[in-house]
Amino acid sequence: MSEEQTPETTPATPAAADVPPDHLAIDPRSPHFDGEKLQRGVGIRFKGRERRDIEEYCISEGWVRVQAGKAMDRKGRPLTIKLKGEVEAWYEDLGENAPLAKA
Repeated sequence: MSEEQTPETTPATPAAADVPPDHLAIDPRSPHFDGEKLQRGVGIRFKGRERRDIEEYCISEGWVRVQAGKAMDRKGRPLTIKLKGEVEAWYEDLGENAPLAKA
């Protein structure tokens, strides 16, 4: 590497930029919320089945959070349950051959 190009300033590889983050949530209050990435559309496959009801996921830890029916907590937010299993994520705007983020 040259003097001007340090590891912090080297551009990310295109493949790495096209893979969703390891942990993402749709709740704006969550520290794992990222509106820009969510606007692109993130597809989730959990235990081999594509799901559209995921509230939050973590690929490396192997879990997703989904709504627990119509139940609400005392602050009016939907109750969620954590399900464990294999999680894969991809950006839907990249089409059918989008690179997968999986553990």
